[in-house]
Amino acid sequence: METYSTTVQRHMVALYESLSEKDRRRYAAIEAEKLGHGGMEYVARLFDCDADTIRRGLEEMAQLPSDAATGRVRKKGRPPES
Repeated sequence: METYSTTVQRHMVALYESLSEKDRRRYAAIEAEKLGHGGMEYVARLFDCDADTIRRGLEEMAQLPSDAATGRVRKKGRPPES
């Protein structure tokens, strides 16, 4: 399996960290799928995420364009206290 250059890896991680949780799963899944055999392990290490997260992203990608969570994005952090 071919891997990405250090510069590309750095850019990929920066993009990954800027995404919502759902988009992170899907982005990781696409990158793993592009790489083929061994891609899931490589991407899981690169993004410091679990392979199950990537599998879930693959399942979600298979369901598109139908997405029950469209328009719902969980905000980072804790909700303000009332």
